[in-house]
Amino acid sequence: MISLYEYINGKVVGIKEDYIVLDNNGIGYRIYTSNNSLLNVENGKKTTMYIYFNLREDGVYLYGFTTEEELDMFNMLLLVSRIGPKVGLGILSTLTPNQIKLAILNKDYKVLCNAPGIGKKTAERIILELKDRIDHSDITDEAGVVKDTSEAQMAIHGLMSLGYTRGEIMRVIDKIDTSGKDTEDIIREVLKRLSKQ
Repeated sequence: MISLYEYINGKVVGIKEDYIVLDNNGIGYRIYTSNNSLLNVENGKKTTMYIYFNLREDGVYLYGFTTEEELDMFNMLLLVSRIGPKVGLGILSTLTPNQIKLAILNKDYKVLCNAPGIGKKTAERIILELKDRIDHSDITDEAGVVKDTSEAQMAIHGLMSLGYTRGEIMRVIDKIDTSGKDTEDIIREVLKRLSKQ
C-alpha cells in the first residue's frame, strides 16, 4: 500500500451506486466507498473522506470513508489473506466496524456471512486472522442490529437500481420503522410511499 493521501476534503458533486465524486480545487476525485459512508454524504455538501490509495496494474483507485474508524476497519480487513478492496467494501456496506469487531470476538461467522461474497470459510478466516488485532475497549454492544442494518441497506441499494436517487429514498426510509422487516417489505413500503408523492 502506498500512503499518498490521508484525507480529501471537498464538495460532493456526484453520488453513484458504489462511489462518490468529490470536487477539490477543480479536480473531481472518484472515491469508491461503502453503503454506510454513502448514507453520510449529500450532493452539493462539503465532506471529508479518509482515503486508502490503491495502485494496481490496471490503474489507480481511491477508496474513502466518512469516518476514520471505517477506514481503519477497511485496512484491517485487507490484512486478511485473499480479501481485496472490493470484498472489504462489501463487508463494510453490510456491517458497521463495531458489528464486525463483535462478530470476530464472538467468533460468529454467520454475521460476517451476511456480507456479499463471504462464505463460511472466508468468514472463519477473517475471525482467525483478526481476532488478536481487535481492541476490546472501543466496542459497544449492538446485539440485534445487524439484520436491520443490512436489510435496510440492501433495500436502499435495490431502490437505487430502480432509478430512484439516494435522497428520494432516504427521505422516505427515515420515516419507516425497518426493524424486523426484510428487504422486500422495506422496498414495497418505500415504493408505496413514493408513488403517493
